[in-house]
Amino acid sequence: MRIRLDHGTPVPPFEQIRAQIALHVAAGRLIPGDRLPAIRSLADELDVSTNTIARAYRELITADIAEAAGRRGTRITAAPPVAHDVAQRSEEIEAAADRFALAAQEWNVATDEALEAVIIALRRTSNERSR
Repeated sequence: MRIRLDHGTPVPPFEQIRAQIALHVAAGRLIPGDRLPAIRSLADELDVSTNTIARAYRELITADIAEAAGRRGTRITAAPPVAHDVAQRSEEIEAAADRFALAAQEWNVATDEALEAVIIALRRTSNERSR
């Protein structure tokens, strides 16, 4: 299981970790019974505090994706409520974002300008759908 943190995003690290683990579960890369890394070792690997990892794990437990197994660690639940199509959708969105980011870089568009363009496009398409 690989987790990457983007320190340039406003999304808090615990949420990035939670979302990526949920995505691994949805994609079948983590299956029921799989043990998540120990909090301390994952914190060291990602260079974040143990509280950050603990919060991500608590969120996963609250969502019934993981369960605390005491001294045996945190494990993926027997029937996590994450569907495969959620993972596929997330991967498609990430791929589209990557394509846009590459195009923005090729055109030498500043990050703020690129983000503003995406926000405007999302609002425009949302308004068009509501008509």
